[in-house]
Amino acid sequence: MLTSEWKKVFASGEMDGTLSKLYPDPEGQSARYLRLIDEFLNLYGDMETVVFSVPGRTEISGNHTDHNRGTVLAASVDLDIIAIAAKTEDKTIRVKSARYPEDVVDISHLNPDEVRKGSSSAILSGICEAFQKKGFRYGGFRACTTSRVLSGSGLSSSAAFEIMAGLILSKFYNDGSIPPMELAKAGQYAENVYFGKPCGLMDQAACAIGGFLFIDFKNSDAPETRKIHWDPESAGYAFFIVNTGGSHSDLTDDYAAVPKEMRDCAALMGKKVLRECDESEFIKRIGYIREVAGDRAVLRALHFFEENKRVKKQTEALENGNTAEFLKLVSESGRSSFMYLQNVYSPKFPGEQGLSLALALSDLSGAVCRVHGGGFAGTIQAYVPSDEAETYRSAIDAAFGEGACMLLHIRQFGAATIDPEGVHEA
Repeated sequence: MLTSEWKKVFASGEMDGTLSKLYPDPEGQSARYLRLIDEFLNLYGDMETVVFSVPGRTEISGNHTDHNRGTVLAASVDLDIIAIAAKTEDKTIRVKSARYPEDVVDISHLNPDEVRKGSSSAILSGICEAFQKKGFRYGGFRACTTSRVLSGSGLSSSAAFEIMAGLILSKFYNDGSIPPMELAKAGQYAENVYFGKPCGLMDQAACAIGGFLFIDFKNSDAPETRKIHWDPESAGYAFFIVNTGGSHSDLTDDYAAVPKEMRDCAALMGKKVLRECDESEFIKRIGYIREVAGDRAVLRALHFFEENKRVKKQTEALENGNTAEFLKLVSESGRSSFMYLQNVYSPKFPGEQGLSLALALSDLSGAVCRVHGGGFAGTIQAYVPSDEAETYRSAIDAAFGEGACMLLHIRQFGAATIDPEGVHEA
C-alpha cells in the first residue's frame, strides 16, 4: 500500500479494529500512526510501505538466568515500537527514529570493529550480519519509527528495536518466513557483537514471540517456549512498572559481572554454564569456590539455582490457576535478587538506591514486588489489588515523580505487521 493510502486508512477509522487488538485503550493510537506516516512522507516520499508493531517486554521471573541457560517467565506489554517502512534496491538502510537523527547504514560491508558501539546503526549492521551468517537474505530499506518503550525503563527498548529491524528484513527479503526465535537470535547477536552489550536471549525472545511466555534456554540453539493463558488484570491485580529515574550509564561493568561470575563458578565445576552444574555438588564445593571466585559469585550462583526452580513452580501455579502461590514466589524472587544476586543497586554508587526505596515503599503498601530486568537502576515490578491501584500509584508518583508508576497490560501478540484485516505475527 502506498504511504498516502495508509494515511487515508488510519484517518478513516478502518484500522480501529486492528488497533483495539493491540492496545487496551486504542483512542489516540491512530493519531500516533498518522504522525509517523506524515514523517515518512516528508522524509522519503510516497512509496509502497508496510506498517509494523513490536512490543516491549516485562520479565516476570527468572532474573539473570537466561545467560546461563536457565528458565524464564516473560511477557510482552502494550507499550510498543511502531514503524512504517519501504523496501529499496540499494545497499543502504535509512532509519529515522522519533527524537533522534537519521541512521544511515551502508550494509555492503559489515564489520563489528568499524561501527560506533552503543548506537542504533551498530544494531542495524549487526542484524544484517546475523542474517548473513544464517543464510537469510537482507537488503536496503527506508523506515520511520517511534517508540513508547521508554529507554532505560527495563522494558527492552533496544530488543524491541532489534526485533523491528529483523522483522522488516524478514518481510521484505524473506517473504516474512523467519521464525520469531531466529529474529531473537539475530537481535542478541547484534547486541552482543555490534552494540557491545553482553545480554542473554530473553529480552529479544519475549519481544518477538509475545504473550505471557515460559522460556527454557537449556538448549540455546532451540529454546523451549510455551505460552501461558494468564494475565494479572483477570486475576484481580493491577500490574505496575515503577521507573525510579536512575541512570544506566556507567553500569555496563555491573551488568557484565553477573554472567561472568556465574560462569566463573561453573568453570570451577568443570562446566561452561550453571545450568550444567549439579546444585548439591556445587554446595559441597563452596569452600573451594568462594576462595577462587569470591563470595558474591557464590551467592549469585545460588540465586541462579533457586530462581531456576522457582520459575518452574510459578509456571505450574499459573497453569493451575493458583495466583496466590504465584505471587508468593514473586516475592521470593525479589528477595533473592536483593540478597543473593545483588543487582538492586551498584556498589559503585551506594548513595543511589532508587530501586531499594521503591521496593521498600511497595512492600510497606502491601504490594507484591521485585526488581525488574537487569537491575542496578531503572525499574521495579509490582502487583497491586485492583481496588488499591490508584492509592498505590499516587504514593509512588509522590516519591518518584508524576508518571513514574506505569500501569501495563499484557499484550497477546509478538512482532507483527498490521493492516485493516488484523494483526499478522512473525
